[in-house]
Amino acid sequence: MPHILLLEDDETIAFGIRCAMEKEGSTTVWCRTLKEAEACLDGRVELVLLDLNLPDGSGFAFCSQVKAFDETLPVIFLTVRDDEKDIVKGLDMGADDYIVKPFLLSVLLSRVRAVLRRSTRAAEKGKLTCGDISMDTEKMKAYLGTEEVVLTAGELRLLRVLMENKNQAITRNRLLELLWDADGNFVNDNTLTVTMKRLREKMNNPKQIQTLRGIGYRMEETGENG
Repeated sequence: MPHILLLEDDETIAFGIRCAMEKEGSTTVWCRTLKEAEACLDGRVELVLLDLNLPDGSGFAFCSQVKAFDETLPVIFLTVRDDEKDIVKGLDMGADDYIVKPFLLSVLLSRVRAVLRRSTRAAEKGKLTCGDISMDTEKMKAYLGTEEVVLTAGELRLLRVLMENKNQAITRNRLLELLWDADGNFVNDNTLTVTMKRLREKMNNPKQIQTLRGIGYRMEETGENG
């Protein structure tokens, strides 16, 4: 699910947005200042929600940093500043939307969904990430940090399914269905257990892969070793 960076110094507004986003299944990192946001801007971020009036500067400056970091990374301004010049400036800088406060959370969620649908960032890069684990889905290669980890075809398919469904619980039965490939190669329950065990060992027992006892698995940005 989307990993969102929220830069907003108003605690009440930030709390409401975070709760709404989490109900949608998104992971939201909240920052109050430009300095905090700069430290949180990394390859996991899929959308930036950005206020203009901040304690240590202007949101316009951070928008420029975001676009310098990755010009395809979507940005939505959330601000009380409704002057036409500000709106035009924000959009001309490459922002995908400009929402004036106060706004309804339902409207914000709709705008966020629309922006994420339009964004071709993930598709263009063909890259999935979860913490320090990443995967190039075009080349079908997996990485731990910057080091490539050599996986079998079955392990790669399993990792891809987990990463494409990040932060969602997947039952063992559903995994078995998804891993049954187009050539009709059947994956049974025991094979899934062995493949998961080997995948974890090769990826240095990552805390991101969680075992949900009696249910299945979930891949998360953070968590305890499963």
